[in-house]
Amino acid sequence: MLIVIAGTATEIGKTWCATQLAQALRGSGVRVSARKPAQSFDPSDTTTDADELAAATGEAASSVCPLHRWYRVPMAPPMAADALGAPSFTLADLVAEIEPSDADVMLIETAGGVRSPLADDGDTVELCDLVRPDLVILVADAGLGTIHAVRSSSDALGRHPQLVWLNRLDPNDTLHARNRAWLQTRCGLDVVTDGEAALERIDALLSR
Repeated sequence: MLIVIAGTATEIGKTWCATQLAQALRGSGVRVSARKPAQSFDPSDTTTDADELAAATGEAASSVCPLHRWYRVPMAPPMAADALGAPSFTLADLVAEIEPSDADVMLIETAGGVRSPLADDGDTVELCDLVRPDLVILVADAGLGTIHAVRSSSDALGRHPQLVWLNRLDPNDTLHARNRAWLQTRCGLDVVTDGEAALERIDALLSR
């Protein structure tokens, strides 16, 4: 099974959700791998997304993200590559570089929001068009602006099966609770708020 971990924006918690899901999958006996086709980050960061994903899956960080796709500038990957004077790259390049795995589930975490550039010629939506995931998990904030962000991102991903993960949801926060209810009842979206619920959805897909 191939699952893309996407987000409504940057710094939304995609990596945290991906690591939580990877750990839950492994805990249930499912073999899981994680891939980050390209990553950009601040040179002062002590760890990268690839490091955290590798720790969660037991893989090498260089398997999660090829070392030549580590860009030490906090910009969208193709912009970071340009700023560093590195060669440009396409979505096809990124897909071709995804290291194969015999895992039951492969997670591919993208960068930024679904319309943030991943390569010179495309974004997360267009990457999904290429890899055709079994599921896209759309990670979103739970607070002000959530409904617009989720609907806009979900519409862009419309052709792909989706699960919305409202990260950092506080059940005691009225706005958070209302946002969740609106997305479920008014928008008809499948919404979860933790790794256990996400795992239940994935188990259902695996058992088909």
